Amino acid sequence: MVTKTYYKTKEYCKVKFTFKVDNAETVEILGLNSDWENSIVMSRRKDGTFSCEVPLPKNSEHEFKYRINEQLWMNEPEADAEKPNEFGTSNSVIVV
Repeated sequence: MVTKTYYKTKEYCKVKFTFKVDNAETVEILGLNSDWENSIVMSRRKDGTFSCEVPLPKNSEHEFKYRINEQLWMNEPEADAEKPNEFGTSNSVIVV
């Protein structure tokens, strides 16, 4: 799930990512701000979901994917859109 919080006086939007997948030890986000090298590690909550908050610039679009247990790539089912990628699959897209 993706939740966006906009601020009138700020040039960014706070985006909260929440993701649940069975048998996950780690969940990371890659691709935000076109950064596919440095992941954002999500925190595990007591209910088994993983979450994090990321400030993203207003009026921007970002492709991203979740990486589970450092090997399985998954998309966000509630993303704003999906775009094909160079690997023959697709990336999630968030529009801020």
